[in-house]
Amino acid sequence: QVQLVESGGGLVQAGDSLRLSCAASGRTYGGYPTGWFRQAPGKEREFVAAITLSGGNTYYADSVKGRFTISRDNAKNMVYLQMNSLKPDDTAVYFCAADELSSTVVGGHPKYWGQGTQVTVSS
Repeated sequence: QVQLVESGGGLVQAGDSLRLSCAASGRTYGGYPTGWFRQAPGKEREFVAAITLSGGNTYYADSVKGRFTISRDNAKNMVYLQMNSLKPDDTAVYFCAADELSSTVVGGHPKYWGQGTQVTVSS
């Protein structure tokens, strides 16, 4: 089992930046393909970004490409999401998620999920 805990959310103004962190632990955790997802009130959860085990490949939703950067530090069991040029449409609960298979993370159906951290962007 893998446990994931997100942090770093908050209330910011449009154009500001935030960095979200995902701390991973658990008996079976040795580094997994990991992604970030978000869910706004009344909307479906959507894919934001993903990164492979080694960090060699990254994937982004078109809505965040060029503004968000996903990265990881496997020595610290951490995955990050740097969010720049934030927009009100970025307001959502952001979730860290992981799976043994990269395809399930990129496809939006990973096994392991964190509790989420709230990001609110005011106009």
